[in-house]
Amino acid sequence: MGGSTDMARAKARRPKGMKKESDGIALGDERLKSEGRQEQDAARREEERARALRGASDR
Repeated sequence: MGGSTDMARAKARRPKGMKKESDGIALGDERLKSEGRQEQDAARREEERARALRGASDR
């Protein structure tokens, strides 16, 4: 899959994680808060990977 497609997917995933985390905070649900943080971290890693792939293909 292309780097720009991967980047777009990762960027769309981060707000979902933020929403889960904020819902967990509001509801006092540690599990939901943790899931949100994990989803955000995974999205950040995907963004970094997409940037690296895009950089490698530019060479």
